[in-house]
Amino acid sequence: MKFFKAYSGLMALLLISPWVLAQNVSVSNAWARASVKGQNATGVFMSLKAVGPTKLVAVSSSVAQVSEIHQMSMQNNVMKMSALPNGLALDAGSVVDLKPGGYHIMLMDLKKTLEKDSNIDLQLTFQDATGKKTQVDMRVPVLLQATEGQKGMQGAEHQHH
Repeated sequence: MKFFKAYSGLMALLLISPWVLAQNVSVSNAWARASVKGQNATGVFMSLKAVGPTKLVAVSSSVAQVSEIHQMSMQNNVMKMSALPNGLALDAGSVVDLKPGGYHIMLMDLKKTLEKDSNIDLQLTFQDATGKKTQVDMRVPVLLQATEGQKGMQGAEHQHH
């Protein structure tokens, strides 16, 4: 009897594990900076919190030819921006803020002007410590800057798969 209960419990866990793994990262306070006509690039910002060791390994959006994970840093009193080709590590339980002047998502070679109060699609790809990848599809609001309401809300609509 004990074996049957243990076996049943293990099978139930295996059946729901894809859903649990898909819920490994919470995304909040997402927003994209509005652009002006002729502007070729803009940033996307948000807060990420992982349940276990995870990496943000890729980003994409239909509004840009190129989407990259970037960081800003000071080098010899000069602010420099660089891509993170190996992704952005998310430690278990820690919040990583993607914000102006720090880690962020760059959308380059914009296909259109991103107008204030519109929304854009964004796809985030995460990889957990076992190598399993999970994608999160989002609709992100376009703002001039983060507002007090945006800082406190859960952010964009998103869907895991």
